[in-house]
Amino acid sequence: MDHQPRKEDAERIGNYALMLLSDQNIDRRKCRRVVPMEVLSLGYSRTGTMSMQKAFRILGYPNSYYFSSVYGNVRDCHMWVEALRAMYDSVGQPFGRAEFDQLLGHVGAVTDAPCTIFAKELIEAYPEAKIDRASGARYGEVVLSLTDPWFTGRIQELGMTWMRTQVRARNLDEARSNAKEIYKEYYAEIRRIVPKERLLEYDLSSGWEPLCKFLGKPVPDVEFPHANESRSLSVTSEDMGKKGIRNC
Repeated sequence: MDHQPRKEDAERIGNYALMLLSDQNIDRRKCRRVVPMEVLSLGYSRTGTMSMQKAFRILGYPNSYYFSSVYGNVRDCHMWVEALRAMYDSVGQPFGRAEFDQLLGHVGAVTDAPCTIFAKELIEAYPEAKIDRASGARYGEVVLSLTDPWFTGRIQELGMTWMRTQVRARNLDEARSNAKEIYKEYYAEIRRIVPKERLLEYDLSSGWEPLCKFLGKPVPDVEFPHANESRSLSVTSEDMGKKGIRNC
């Protein structure tokens, strides 16, 4: 069952309204898959990922996972950090389907980081899932969206581990410098490893039709959601910092 914020909070700050709820404190290591993983939306952060998360909810995919989902269950950050360290530092066992079924077993569709960090692993783990790759990234924002100072506590650990490993940066200047090349490498790999019949290179401005045709879903009788990610992040930055501090 979805962990749902109040409608007025969701309208104001999108999925980040999860931070206003009590933390679920679920140990995902004890969980298993309870719904099929159907869609991997692997566009980089700030390429319309919040809009895609809203679209997947409208289309009926359970618990679509977006970066702000970690605010509903902050313990998720521990597993994501474990996965990053296994991949880049050779510490522990690399994540495969068994581990992702624990971490994302309640999820029918994913979008945004940290899931996109493990695009190759998720594609291999869920060969039955369809893959959407939204276009239109703004290079600098790809990195900076997850590395601002207000990511504190456990959430900061996830953001900074990601910056050190995948972004190959020790600070924001290095992150800015590396962003464009990492963006290009990422999308080149997606195109290389995903069979054409499983991949949709989707432009949000095209609305519901191509997305629903690809997913085999009826077109909803509501407008396609266009979330303002920059505004949501700006409005919630102070509250996000407080949430992180409480979880140190």
